[in-house]
Amino acid sequence: MTARTCPICGKTVEGPEAAKLAPFCSPRCKDVDLHRWLSGQYAIPAVEQDDSDAAEDGQAEAPGQSAGRRPLLH
Repeated sequence: MTARTCPICGKTVEGPEAAKLAPFCSPRCKDVDLHRWLSGQYAIPAVEQDDSDAAEDGQAEAPGQSAGRRPLLH
């Protein structure tokens, strides 16, 4: 089995414990990672457009329509 490093603390882990807790070295590091996900520390930054910017670009949605859908024709 190959050794790997814990993404939280950097400790080298190998043996049967490495497979049980992969990719972490301990339950503590696993819990630290979960806390980071739940608290939003791993969020992907995004830039949102203002509604006025979208209207100027011709990308504003008509009322009752959602992005990517065509209006129903009667």
